[in-house]
Amino acid sequence: MLMFAVLATLLPSLTTVWISYIENKRALQAKASEELLGVSAQALREVDLWTKAIRLDLRVFSSSYEVTENLERIPLVKGEPVHSGIYFKRVTDYLNSVRDRFPDYAELLVLDHHGHVVATSAAQPRPVPLAPDWAAELTRNDWAPGPPYWDSAGAHAEMFVSVPIESARGAGRGTSGVRLLGALASRVNLRTVADTLRRFAPGETGQIYLMTRTGRVIVSSKGSSRELMRQGYSRDAVNWLLAREGRAIQFGGFTGERVVGSVRVVPALNWVVVAEIPTAEAFQQVAHLRNVTLGIVLSLLAVVGALAYLLSLLVVRPLNRLTQAAAKVANGDLDVGLPVTPGGGSEVGYLTEVFNDMVARLRDSRTELERLSATDPLTGLFNRRRVMEVLENEVRRSRRLRHRFSVVMADVDLFKRYNDEHGHPAGDEVLKRVAAIMREASRDVDFVARYGGEEFLIMLPETELDGATEFAERVRKKLAKEKLPAGRITLSLGVSAFPMHGDSPDQLIAEADAALYLAKRAGGDRVTAAGRPKVSAK
Repeated sequence: MLMFAVLATLLPSLTTVWISYIENKRALQAKASEELLGVSAQALREVDLWTKAIRLDLRVFSSSYEVTENLERIPLVKGEPVHSGIYFKRVTDYLNSVRDRFPDYAELLVLDHHGHVVATSAAQPRPVPLAPDWAAELTRNDWAPGPPYWDSAGAHAEMFVSVPIESARGAGRGTSGVRLLGALASRVNLRTVADTLRRFAPGETGQIYLMTRTGRVIVSSKGSSRELMRQGYSRDAVNWLLAREGRAIQFGGFTGERVVGSVRVVPALNWVVVAEIPTAEAFQQVAHLRNVTLGIVLSLLAVVGALAYLLSLLVVRPLNRLTQAAAKVANGDLDVGLPVTPGGGSEVGYLTEVFNDMVARLRDSRTELERLSATDPLTGLFNRRRVMEVLENEVRRSRRLRHRFSVVMADVDLFKRYNDEHGHPAGDEVLKRVAAIMREASRDVDFVARYGGEEFLIMLPETELDGATEFAERVRKKLAKEKLPAGRITLSLGVSAFPMHGDSPDQLIAEADAALYLAKRAGGDRVTAAGRPKVSAK
């Protein structure tokens, strides 16, 4: 009887252990792949947001009155700008003031349309790395990023970026109404990108880095150096990796070590994000699992004498599982599921099936309640409770990363009169249409919510005050053009920015609401930005 118990238990156990080893190996591989795909996607998003912020910053700088007006007035001698005079000094002072406030820009320059340096924030001018088709790319793409390089003087990685400087004055007939004066360029320090990659480094010894499409490494989560920027992949290796973009694969890293990694392309810069973990680390748990499995098998042989006792426990084991699962459910843990014995028609099997069905229904109910608690049933937008949570998180993130974001408060003008004249169903249709317009005008990273009644709130990450004001103006114009069945409707909008108008959700909402109130008092159907804080003279 005992030998039968040993054979009946040991053979299935060995088979189960072997299958478990194979399945766990696959599970560990899948886990490593999921981590790599996740961190590469997060790093891609952060680098893309950083790129958009750089581009937006430079566009704001280039549109300054100090640049456009004084650049046109700097005299030329033999086609070259004169590096003296009051207009040259104004441009130089402006570049220096911006450079002092934005440390990521190692140097700011103003170039004419031939690529000649008009003014610079640097004490000594350096050669400008412009591509032969620089002017064409600047006109075609509205900006021109250059290849990354190592700055010997500052001992850091840089890239040269330029955006056009345009003037609406003096445009010729048949043109679009603007004239290209030159370009505002910057040597952008890539230290922020390296710090961002460091946060997403996978595993214990893994790394995440950026490289060009030619295979040259730019910066890594382990740091940046001149030697690092000299390393990279061959063109064939890069093409092989890019053909498998968005998948976890095994390949030889640029250091020659065998790794498991994932690649993704940053569209704005045409760079490649690579996240990798050494295969030794990725499959370390598999080897450990194999050793543990062998130990378990040997332990089974050592406890043969206890098999008879263990067989008796098989009768009460399902009841024990039910008891433990019921205790978890009572504590609020609904992520439980009990196995049902195949072909079992006993009362315990039936009770297990009923229990599993009950827990599944509770999970579905909780999921639906969570969804309803965070959304507005009329517009489908997030509600006030959810928007306050998101604003809290965005404030913490922006404080940590020293980023900017903006808040837009919107209110439907004369909505009560509209309801009284056309009825509440017509008013509900207006609110739905306003919500749809805001969703269409916003980006995927933006957050649109119904704040209450006819008020809406939009949170715009990585957006300065001017950009948020432009967004609000687009929404206002779009709604003003809408032909609603019951008549025309307009919006009043107020805009505030972090940290200019506050460093907490309540302050930002209060500033945006105050600006909205000013727009209302001015007659509505307009966008008003919160006042800029006054700076006392030193």
